[in-house]
Amino acid sequence: MTMPPLPSPTGLPSPCQPQRRQALAAAGALALSLPACALLPAAQAQRVYVANEKSGDIAVIDLASDAVIQRIPAGKKPRGMAGDASGRFLFVSDQPGNDLLVIDLQQGKVVDRVDLGKSPEAVYASADGRLLAVAVEEDNAVILIDSASRKVLATIKVRGENPEHAVFSPDGRWLYVSAENAEQVDVVDVAARRMHTSINVGKRPRGIGFTPDGRKAYAACELADEVHVIDVAGHRTSKVIKAGKRVNGVTMTPDGRLAIVSNGGDNDVLFIDTALDQVVARVPVGKRPWNMAVDARGEKLYVANGRSDSVTVIAIASRSVLREVAVGELPWGAYIPPRR
Repeated sequence: MTMPPLPSPTGLPSPCQPQRRQALAAAGALALSLPACALLPAAQAQRVYVANEKSGDIAVIDLASDAVIQRIPAGKKPRGMAGDASGRFLFVSDQPGNDLLVIDLQQGKVVDRVDLGKSPEAVYASADGRLLAVAVEEDNAVILIDSASRKVLATIKVRGENPEHAVFSPDGRWLYVSAENAEQVDVVDVAARRMHTSINVGKRPRGIGFTPDGRKAYAACELADEVHVIDVAGHRTSKVIKAGKRVNGVTMTPDGRLAIVSNGGDNDVLFIDTALDQVVARVPVGKRPWNMAVDARGEKLYVANGRSDSVTVIAIASRSVLREVAVGELPWGAYIPPRR
């Protein structure tokens, strides 16, 4: 289904125009000049964390103001992020360092590292925050980690080459694993610590998102320009939705009514009605949108724009752009800790 392009809301200039980028940088510098005592503890105010691959840091955005309030050094090339059950620690993959960085959000610094295999990518936590899953590209494996002890529990080989995402089902029973060199989603039995089956999808599956009830999953297939709707009970594709060019990231609204996907080649995001499994809106964003996050109330979407060095903030109800936020160089994705 082809959706007509939407006009730029409120006539905002593109985030990649020079005057726009200068304004964003000035606003970010002003926010970062605030004293540390002006920053509320993470438990009192929700934050958005953005991993900047080229800057080698995490930009911290205050969700209320959408201003960057802190930068945390995070290795050489941070990518995937997930939080623990307490909400105090953020786990971040460092691709060239081949490890998982443990960031104490109260201290605002790396306090520990967990050795992984070569080229770790996305990081996901189970619904209770007790388990972490890290996709490790060059080892063709998923690593399970206990978030409290930070001990590796298992290294699970998968069929796909260069796995990128390993996403827990809401009940914690399954991991759905995508890979760059694959045409299937591999299904891992978490309790058994082994592959269970594979689901045929389009070429180069990337982001995956589950509905909150765990009945369906949405897998973006980048080279097929498709989103595959998966029936989780049967581990099979039930429908194929035509997406944009180089579809990549997937996120869900908390109520499960919308699946949102990013089109890296079209510089926009699509809103998919999960009851109809149809595209209902398209919103333009920055260059090469990648991985995204939705706030706990389902009001705002944060889209990491890798080639614009920005995050687009979208009002979900109106499907309109609220603002662009300069975050750092080559943002890989955004993450908002769930309220457990």
